[in-house]
Amino acid sequence: MSTLLANAHVVTMDDAGTEYEGGWILVDDGVVKDAGAGARPEADDVQDLGGAVVTPGLVNTHHHLWQNLTRARAQDENLFGWLKALYPIWSAIDEEAEYAAARVGLAELALSGCTTVFDHHYLFPPGATGLLEAEIRAARELGVRIVASRGSMDLGESEGGLPPDSVVESRDDALAATEAAAALADGAQVEITVAPCSPFSVTRELMTESAELARRLGLRLHTHLAETVEEEDYCRELYGCTPVEYLGEVGWLADDVWCAHCVHLSDGDVETFGRQGVGVAHCPTSNMRLGAGIARVRDLLEANVRVGLGVDGSASNERSDLFMEVKQALLVARTRGGPKAMTAREALRLGTRGGAAVLGRDDIGQLSPGKRADLAVWRTNGLELGGADDLVAGLVFSGPHRVDRLYVNGEEVVRDGHLVRAEESEIAKEHRVQAERFLS
Repeated sequence: MSTLLANAHVVTMDDAGTEYEGGWILVDDGVVKDAGAGARPEADDVQDLGGAVVTPGLVNTHHHLWQNLTRARAQDENLFGWLKALYPIWSAIDEEAEYAAARVGLAELALSGCTTVFDHHYLFPPGATGLLEAEIRAARELGVRIVASRGSMDLGESEGGLPPDSVVESRDDALAATEAAAALADGAQVEITVAPCSPFSVTRELMTESAELARRLGLRLHTHLAETVEEEDYCRELYGCTPVEYLGEVGWLADDVWCAHCVHLSDGDVETFGRQGVGVAHCPTSNMRLGAGIARVRDLLEANVRVGLGVDGSASNERSDLFMEVKQALLVARTRGGPKAMTAREALRLGTRGGAAVLGRDDIGQLSPGKRADLAVWRTNGLELGGADDLVAGLVFSGPHRVDRLYVNGEEVVRDGHLVRAEESEIAKEHRVQAERFLS
């Protein structure tokens, strides 16, 4: 059945940056058939949006869903201190807790306008089973797209790594489980990525062999990189090089790779990423929460680096709200470079088209014919937009917002600001039960 969403300000995020004031968008069979203004095409169902702003669904490029079980911990620590405090607590993760955490994180993201979620799950304590399956089941139930990663850690404290030995795997076990996880992808709603955690929790051998495995299976690669100054000191001491140099040594400087954070990059690093096609997941709230610094996003964009946004884990952000990251990206860019460093529309592009590019997707992140009908509807009649003569800029500057409607593949996932396929109160109730197990 075809649906026409009419009387809206449609922000297409296409190559030309086209916007239609008083426009419409035609959806049929899960894809965008057309968008425009003026004369409306015929449709089976016509819905008047009352002047709302319609954007592509937001695309999250970095997250750790399980971490919302442990919010507001290690409040005054840097990254390494924060991890050392939380690794022992996280070691109790199991399928039941994973499912409850995933439902909360995915629900929060959907309500913030996010249609595609990348989750970097790298914690697989020995004996824990069904973790990836649990978060994929939660995504399918709520109706959002998920790019799930089979991450890994094999460098424990006894061998110079950061995580305790109790939460790391053997290299062979990690690689075998990663290859098995590839079968969980369905080519539509679920993708799988290979994602060893970081230079300070993964051996050189696992990084190298993970890249070889991913390329044999046709999967993309992801890891944390250059998040803090301590990481650079660590890499120099352990590997005798900088984090980006290390990435090159293990075969990761390529266009099938994206890295989270990348706060501490030199001019040469930025140029290398642009030349080699490495993408970046920018996580402004988490970087500020941990005092890690502010990424050089304007420099990265000018070097033709693909940049998207990530909320990061809810233990270093405390909220899975991707629209808030759109606003934060705008503000931190201006903090670094002044008021002309980034526009509101550029920030929105990072959260949509930019995120899709980082994930290697050309079928989402924009509203143009033939693209998937993943779209967010934002009401403009609220108090916070009164007096705004530019609705798109007003939306970004006054964020965050709860999305009014959210469509994934043309199917409603959120309606009137509420989840369509689940009860928010029930999700929260079950999450509280599981989170109590992680109180220390």
